[in-house]
Order: sequence, then structure tokens, then C-alpha cells
Amino acid sequence: MGRNDSARRAAFAVIVSLSLAALPAAAAGRHPKLQGNNFFSNCRFSHVAPDDPIVYPRAPGRSHSHTFFGNTSTDASSTVASLRAAGTTCSVKADKAAYWVPTLFQGGREVRPAKAQVYYVLRGYDQMSPFPAGLRMVAGDAPAMRPQPTHVTFWACGGGAVRIRISHTASTCGVVRARMKGVFKSCPTCPARRLPEVRAKTFVELHVDFPDCWDGHRLDSPDHRSHMAYSRNYVCPASHPVKVPLIRLMIRYPITDGRHVVLASGGQLSGHADFFNAWDERTLANLVETCFHERPCDPRAAHG
Repeated sequence: MGRNDSARRAAFAVIVSLSLAALPAAAAGRHPKLQGNNFFSNCRFSHVAPDDPIVYPRAPGRSHSHTFFGNTSTDASSTVASLRAAGTTCSVKADKAAYWVPTLFQGGREVRPAKAQVYYVLRGYDQMSPFPAGLRMVAGDAPAMRPQPTHVTFWACGGGAVRIRISHTASTCGVVRARMKGVFKSCPTCPARRLPEVRAKTFVELHVDFPDCWDGHRLDSPDHRSHMAYSRNYVCPASHPVKVPLIRLMIRYPITDGRHVVLASGGQLSGHADFFNAWDERTLANLVETCFHERPCDPRAAHG
């Protein structure tokens, strides 16, 4: 009987020790650290065409008009191989991806933007994966007749570091007075003051944010959306567990009056964008690894 009691006490002690040893890991799991840096891959205008290699592959001329950035060869028949063999208008030459949005018209005439600002947000907790080669996705809803969520797409007036009048429809922009966020000190011991108001010339902008969670299996899906999902506070749903960079695409147009502009997909509520990944795989993987772990990362100096 004594031997049994001793054995039970010893077993209980082992269990308690194991449980206590597991507590720090569990606590760490409850309080993960949000980490990651971001980088830009700005891409100049490339061309305009009624093509869409994601929605209408191998069907030239079937789509509404699109304005293309990045890869210079994007057309209805584009593949990963054809994109990688072509040139790019992106500042990061390893970025052979194709980006496109519906063409904007004003008074029946095409409004041609100078560039797309492509902002790769690598914020997350425990893991960040590069996009797999050939991943295709659409953000936003081309047939939309009602306002879409602003975490997906919105219009704004922007210029320099100023961005105002975020809305579901395009606004009248131009020269505005705006106060920058943040504070400054005129000397090390001086009190902090709000940044002063500035005068800035702003232009019409279209913004589209792509989903940042992948199901880990499909490079595309029948609706070009369901293989991807949006994170919530940078946490992916169980159905789409692979965290990938969030692409924030900003298109600035050289106009200040957006009241009567129309997208080729219809009206102003149909904002959307497409992404076809053809990055150099090793370069993108190195960038994601470096930036996510908060080491200095310069995409212009990145190599595979």
C-alpha cells in the first residue's frame, strides 16, 4: 500500500512538473508579438487592353478595358513563364508580377495614371509566407452596385503624405489644408507639439487592398476569390491558415475632380484589382523572411 502511494505521488509530481514547464509556452501563445516591416514595389503604367488573364484566360478582347502596371507583356494568354520572360515597369526588377485595374474614364476619355504604388504589408504574428509562383487573385467586386467595405476598396484625395476624403465615391480634390499625424520637438527638452497644418495639392486616388490569407492549396479558384481570405487584426481564419503579405494598391490619377469619373467596369462602386504572381521566387522569399523578422530590408537591393 505504501509503495502504491509513493508511486502515485511520484507520478503526480511528474505531471505537475510537466504542466508547469508548459505554462510559459502557453502564456507566450496567448500573447504573441505582432511583427514585420513593409516594403514598396512601385510600378509605372504599362499599357491598356480589353484583356483579363485571370477572369477570361485565352479570350482576348472579352473583358472590359483594364489598365496594366508592372509586367509589360500581360495579356489574355499570360502564364507564369511568359510573364517571367518579359520586362517590368516596377522599381524592383525582380517583381515581374502583373497588376491591373479597370480603366478610368472622364467625359468618355481615358484617364491614364502615372504609376501604381504597390505597398507590401508584412505584419503578422508567428509566420509569413511568400506568394507561391502563379498565384492569382481578384480583390473587390466588379459587378458591385452598392458601396464595398473600405478595407477592400475606397476612393481618396492624396498628394505627398496627405490623404483625405476617404469615401465610397470619388471626390473633388485640389489644394487642401491638412494636419499631419504625429508630434515634434523643436529641441530635446522642449515640449512636444502637434505637427503644423500644411497646404498640399491632392489628386484622385483609387485604393484596393488584397486578401492576405491563403488556403495553402489552390493557386486560383472558380470565383478567383474563395482560395483567399482577409485576416482579422492580422490573424488568418482556420480555413485559410497561410499568412501572406497584404498588397495595398494605390492608383493616383492626374485629375482633381472625381465627381464624374467612371470605371470601365461600371460607375464608381465597382473598384477592383487583379494580381498574377510572377516574382522571382528566391528574391521574394528572401524579402519576406528579412522584412518579417524586422531586419533592414531594401527591395531594390534584394537578390535571390
